[in-house]
This record gives sequence, C-alpha cells and structure tokens, in this order.
Amino acid sequence: MSADIGELSGLGLLTWVYRPGLVDRVVAACGRAEQRRRLLPARLVVYFMLALALFSSAPYLEVMRHLVEGLRGQELLGEWHIPAKSSLFRARQRLGSLPLRVLFATTVKPMGTEAMPGCFWRGLRLLAVDGTCWDVADCPANEAAFGRPGNSRGHDKSSFSPGADGLPDRGGHPSRAGC
Repeated sequence: MSADIGELSGLGLLTWVYRPGLVDRVVAACGRAEQRRRLLPARLVVYFMLALALFSSAPYLEVMRHLVEGLRGQELLGEWHIPAKSSLFRARQRLGSLPLRVLFATTVKPMGTEAMPGCFWRGLRLLAVDGTCWDVADCPANEAAFGRPGNSRGHDKSSFSPGADGLPDRGGHPSRAGC
C-alpha cells in the first residue's frame, strides 16, 4: 500500500463529509442514477472519484480496495468483489463530472469555526494561499481549454501543466512556527 493511501479512513470519512442521502439526491438530480443494479452503483463511484482526487498517485484498485475495506469488515458487502480496472474506468465515464461539480457547489463552505484554533485572528477568518498543477495530454483541445504558460518570449511550448490557485479556509490547521 502506498505511504499516503494509509491516511484515508475509507468510506466512513467520505460518508461523514458527504452524506449518502445527499450523494444520492445529487446523482438523481444530474440524471445519473443507475437504471439497473450494478456492481458499481453511482453512489460508490462518486465516493471512489472523491478518493481518487485525494490520493491521485495511488493505483485505482488500491484506492477502491481501501475505500471498501471497512464495509467488508462489517460484513456489509456479501459476495461483492472489487471489479476490474476497466470497469472502474467505464463507471467513471458513465457518471461523468457533473455530479461532482454539483456536489461541490452544494457543500462548499468554510470549514473552520471561531472556536477552532488557528481559523480566526482578531475576528478575521484566516485563509491560506495554495495552488496545484496537473499533467495533461499535450493536445490542441487541452491547449484551447487551459492555455499555455507565458514567458518573456511569448508562450512556453516545452511543457504543459495547467494549474489552479485557491484561497482555502484554514479549517483548523494552524501554522507551525519554524516550519
């Protein structure tokens, strides 16, 4: 198991943040509810995609295995087995990105409260500047969607990693002096 995947507390953590009823309502509202009983129901695929976002460097099957291991321990899976990697790819395509966008828009809010250490200073919410980059295929469609980084001579054609910057809530993670 990857070193960072061990930090994931399985499906329990994700179902605490994103309640199953909410996920089901979002999936239905987006018209992505399954028409027949599947090995990978839409709700599980949503949680799987969230886990993949948290642990993008871990292999698909390892993320799924860790995601459902708590259910197996509680004997809630019965004869269910982890499907092939290709089935996970197809399930992601079937679901699409709309349910995740709607889920985010429905639930996004500041996490920290004034009672949480490190979230406020003199009555003001503390925020952190953060950013990330993604490796994407170097193709005309991605260039049109994301653009290219600039340099003193125009656009840099040597690399292609679009990024995003954000201003996240401190959410109870105070800075450590000397770090």
